[in-house]
Amino acid sequence: MARRYHRRVVEFPSVPAGEPLVVSATVYTTYLKCPEQARARLAGTYPDESRESFRGMLAHRVFARHLAEGDVDGTGMVQVCREEIGRSLNPKLVALGLTPSKLESVVREVGDLFERFKRFPADGFQTAERLVEHEAAPGVTLRGRVDAVFVAEGDRIRIVDWKTGGLGAAEPQLDFYALLWTLDSGTPPATVEAASVTSGERYVAEPDPARLEQTAQAIGGLVAELRSAAAAGEELPRTAGPWCRYCPLLDSCEEGRAAVLPG
Repeated sequence: MARRYHRRVVEFPSVPAGEPLVVSATVYTTYLKCPEQARARLAGTYPDESRESFRGMLAHRVFARHLAEGDVDGTGMVQVCREEIGRSLNPKLVALGLTPSKLESVVREVGDLFERFKRFPADGFQTAERLVEHEAAPGVTLRGRVDAVFVAEGDRIRIVDWKTGGLGAAEPQLDFYALLWTLDSGTPPATVEAASVTSGERYVAEPDPARLEQTAQAIGGLVAELRSAAAAGEELPRTAGPWCRYCPLLDSCEEGRAAVLPG
């Protein structure tokens, strides 16, 4: 049954039937840290908006516009940021309650990030913020928004994820993008890359069949565990760590409070 829903490049495992699920890169990487936090996110419980996340989203919009249109320098950073906020970020701006003076400092920081971003080569750029979706199994949709896609000689695809902070543990997110691209197109990307605009650090990986299969199995396990928990009306295990600081479940999670609170 499952073989009707994927290409032959990689096998997505059979999973239990259940309610439809949309698994994103964020859900997958969250699950690897704390399964219960991922379940809560799928149920609609999200972390509060933060200034840092808003700045990162705005910077990504500016990067994408520069790659696609090349008009950021000529328009002016303040005007570009205003336009991008108006296009898609106004609700987040309102939720944060950013005053004009606070927004001014955010725009200034985005401008600094953009000056660093322009140092990265853009040869072979094809598209920015590419939404990719694939039904990997009945009722299971994998979804990701790729920051940038580049095409090199021989139609070799290079996927890049821009980071406005440090690289962190980039491998799981890149594994997800590599699998999603492979399932959707039938061909693995030549490379998947994370690049820190702040530090200039880069992490580059060449997807191989074993790694793609491992990621498919991991996501299949995620789906199976989520559907089994939903059917039984149970929570999933909670795993504490630094990521608990911004978790929306923190107030009711003893493990999380113990991990992030002093004393």
